[in-house]
Amino acid sequence: MARRAPTRPTIALGPIEEEGYLAGQLLIAMPSMEDPRFARTVICLCAHSAEGAMGIVLNKPLEGLSFDDLLGQLGLDPIPPQRRIRLVSGGPVEGGRGFVLHSADWETEGSLRVSDDVALTASVDILKAIAGGGGPKQGFLALGYAGWGPGQLESEIQQNAWLNVPADQALLFGEQPDQLWRQALGKLHVDPAALSGFAGRA
Repeated sequence: MARRAPTRPTIALGPIEEEGYLAGQLLIAMPSMEDPRFARTVICLCAHSAEGAMGIVLNKPLEGLSFDDLLGQLGLDPIPPQRRIRLVSGGPVEGGRGFVLHSADWETEGSLRVSDDVALTASVDILKAIAGGGGPKQGFLALGYAGWGPGQLESEIQQNAWLNVPADQALLFGEQPDQLWRQALGKLHVDPAALSGFAGRA
């Protein structure tokens, strides 16, 4: 069954200001990750507080749906657009909801500021802007997201399921998603082969 984005995708998240949380960081799946939905994924953590966490998977290209297709489903012009962005499968939760993770040089009402340089927008306004040739300098559209309940992500990190690293524009918006997992580990100067020897130990 074809995946259809909602007519008016929305996101109800407030700004995250608590210290000690990882909003704005990248989560890197350890080689021992057994959940096939997250194996070798890199996730931008967009919100993290005592109430839980929400993030966007960066390196799972979306199959079977193009940006032009999405504009057509939402009834947005122009088609063909003056500009396109790539689409990814952002996570297993609410796969019909659309989110644009983008550079913070463009925002609209309801945009969530993830960090000083990155924002998350779930309004069709950003798709209209991009199709018209404007919008943020960098970004991509994700369908779905990854979510954790209170304390769940912290527990997974303690169990060596994830590493975390500060995000940068090259990792967030690079054009080689198949290389992203290794590139993110490389920022930590970590060899995946070296991790496999102790992965899974608390």
